Amino acid sequence: MPRTDIAAAYDARAEEYINLLGSVEQMAQVDRATILGWRDSVAGRILDAGCGPGHWTEVLCDGGRRDVVALDASPAFLASARGRFARPGFVVGDLSALPFATGSMGGVLAWFSVIHTDPVDLEAQLREIARLLAPGGSLLLGFFDGAPRTPFDHAVTTAYYWSAEALGDLLAPLGLSVEHEESRQDPGVRRYGHLIARASRTNPSLERDEPIIRRQVP
Repeated sequence: MPRTDIAAAYDARAEEYINLLGSVEQMAQVDRATILGWRDSVAGRILDAGCGPGHWTEVLCDGGRRDVVALDASPAFLASARGRFARPGFVVGDLSALPFATGSMGGVLAWFSVIHTDPVDLEAQLREIARLLAPGGSLLLGFFDGAPRTPFDHAVTTAYYWSAEALGDLLAPLGLSVEHEESRQDPGVRRYGHLIARASRTNPSLERDEPIIRRQVP
């Protein structure tokens, strides 16, 4: 499914989604601890890639002490984020063509941001994320844990299962090595997983030419 169709699907259910899942207080404590711990391990600017309604962006900002920018394809989500959180830096954009400079991020949070991406297109999105990471930078990626590339009926639109091993195989050629992985099964929901991967000190993603379309965002 094209990213524009995914964004439209979320726009259509944005109010419902925000009411159910639009604040940190509605998130699992274990997820909050994971993201907080990762944030505090990252040096430099952080991108919340696929930020949704912005609740994790607010956590990453740490009360304004961290330099954070957030991106999502859903205008409805970003309108809500801008209205609820007093900070700049919410950008409409596509994970396949991120509008930030190569090597400009110390960390990228992609928390369940690529679950709807067709498996044939996922490598391109991961390549863009890898391009943004400075050498030594860190990626925190959340996903539904299951048989890799298997589609399932998500409440919004089709999503896909992945495993840390399969994602690690995609990340390795991009210069990212998986340092940590976890999965868990909460009652009544699909199995969750996340991994943390680090860009090599000689990140090969920084050696490629810039994409043709690129605009700088403050």
